[in-house]
Amino acid sequence: MTAHHIKLAREDDGIAVLTIDRPEKRGAMTFAMLYAFIEKVREVTADDAVRVLIVTGSGGSFCAGTDLADLSTKPGETRGVRGEAHENDVWWPLVSCPKPVIGAIDGNAVGMGAEFSSQCDVRIITPRTRFAWNFAHRGLVPDTGAGSWLLPRIIGPSRALRLLYSGAFLEADEALAIGYANAIAEPEDLLDAARAEARRYLASSPFSIRRMKELVWKGLERDVSDHMQAHVTALSACFKSADHKEGVASFLEKRPAKFTGK
Repeated sequence: MTAHHIKLAREDDGIAVLTIDRPEKRGAMTFAMLYAFIEKVREVTADDAVRVLIVTGSGGSFCAGTDLADLSTKPGETRGVRGEAHENDVWWPLVSCPKPVIGAIDGNAVGMGAEFSSQCDVRIITPRTRFAWNFAHRGLVPDTGAGSWLLPRIIGPSRALRLLYSGAFLEADEALAIGYANAIAEPEDLLDAARAEARRYLASSPFSIRRMKELVWKGLERDVSDHMQAHVTALSACFKSADHKEGVASFLEKRPAKFTGK
């Protein structure tokens, strides 16, 4: 079993770090690792003490994709997909997580690794980071559906299709230039840069962040009228929340807010 290669560390300040820790295989995902990854993200979702999640790799790699040796143990003719189409937290666990998710991505993010990177809210990379959606080289479509739905919305359909058709690498400098990556840090500074980004979010209301994330991601699939209905519902809930009262009080009293997420 390889599930032990997925490690979750909760830090004292409300930040959690989820690590794909299989450097000898460049973070390649087995079935056991994938299920462990999904389960750890569910733990973060349920843990009110965790405010921000950082997802990273180890040993100079993020995730080299699915472990093909493990995949070959299940013939394609009989291999099922990982879940039902409506099980969002199985396909897109990082999008389904209501907390901000920061990808701290060093080295190669290929196949499933590239898919996970698309599911992050923010991506911080290093100069040696490279992304590749190489599914066409294996006779597949993007395996979580992120490459075919999220990626075009992040970088535009033409850029996304070029990457999907060719399976070519998106290098770090181009990823930053087209807005796929948000910042570049040296490998030894990557986690510190991700933590610094996470701390920016800790000053904000968890109650409103949770609703903003849902409004943004769900807004990509709604028309304007449906989005505004959801917006009104979210705004009304915010008006009634303890976090809103605390946000106003802290401003008037000229002190840092102490949000509870309620």
